[in-house]
Amino acid sequence: MDSISQIVLGGAIAAAIAPARHRRAALLAGAALGTLPDLDSLPLLLFTDNPVTLMTVHRSFSHSLFVLPLVGWLIWWLFRRYGKGRVAESPIRWFWAIQLALITHPLLDAFTVYGTQLLWPLPSAPVMWSSVFIIDLGYTLWLLLACGVAWFACEKKLAQAALVVGLALSSAYLGWSLLAKAQVDKEAERALAAQGLGDAPYFSVPMPFNTLLWRVVAMTPQGYVEAERSVLDQGPMHFRGYPSNTQALAEARDIPAVQRLTWFNRGFMRAQVQADRLVLSDLRMGLEPDYNFSFEVAQRQGPQWQAIAPVQQEWAALVSGWEGVRSLFLAMWQRIWNESAQPVNDSLRARDPAAERR
Repeated sequence: MDSISQIVLGGAIAAAIAPARHRRAALLAGAALGTLPDLDSLPLLLFTDNPVTLMTVHRSFSHSLFVLPLVGWLIWWLFRRYGKGRVAESPIRWFWAIQLALITHPLLDAFTVYGTQLLWPLPSAPVMWSSVFIIDLGYTLWLLLACGVAWFACEKKLAQAALVVGLALSSAYLGWSLLAKAQVDKEAERALAAQGLGDAPYFSVPMPFNTLLWRVVAMTPQGYVEAERSVLDQGPMHFRGYPSNTQALAEARDIPAVQRLTWFNRGFMRAQVQADRLVLSDLRMGLEPDYNFSFEVAQRQGPQWQAIAPVQQEWAALVSGWEGVRSLFLAMWQRIWNESAQPVNDSLRARDPAAERR
């Protein structure tokens, strides 16, 4: 999730657990702990500029449920041993405040589609429950309000009540997102089976900033199919097919960057050949045909593919600036309530002639 969500989640949890007289300190400490795991990007940049490595190692060791409890214990021990302040005064409460402010960070990230390696260093695939978008006020707003009330109410009972209610409502929103996803997945499986794609690997992910409109992508032998689904839709889902150079992808499957990306995104990639280079795009993030993460990973050498230092292509986003965001909200709003409305990406491209030419 975004940094603000992680900050207010960490702050709310720490402040709810720590003694009331320590509440403001706990809000600040929890905010810092809540954002700590995402600082893994800084040391990574000291060791590599490989964009595939940077993408796939982010949310690994720093988000591990094996590592973070040890980090939390070390922080707690240092403050208890040498701080001689709040942690030493109430060690048990601060122990759990520190632990939970840290551990909830990767658990929240796992609700997004990016991929979080909760069990690092075990060689398991990254977890992607993909039930919330990376930024969603439906989740964050309750925690933001709770932290604000707790800061000003401080030691009053109102502060504790606000924190509990904020945590409960934000958690309920996550629960709703899983229910909405289950509903969408059920309809997606029915529609795919009707097209003879009942065994096709697929994923569903909410469209930006909401959990009412979803995008579903399934892989096929020739490429992939995509559909949108509102939780208010009544009719069947309608998938549209798109090509992918599956032959080139199969030929380059032994190249390390291809293997790493396939493991990380579970094979949900579009393969294209551009100027004799194999370009892989992560289908989980972005809108057709412009995806957030596209990498040049191999060069054609005669009949074979040769590995190259991966190059990340610039993201040609369909949405940019406030006017673009406004167009996105309008397109999604129309599609949420109107089953026959244009797909969101078509609506955006119709509003942007430059995008239509891409």
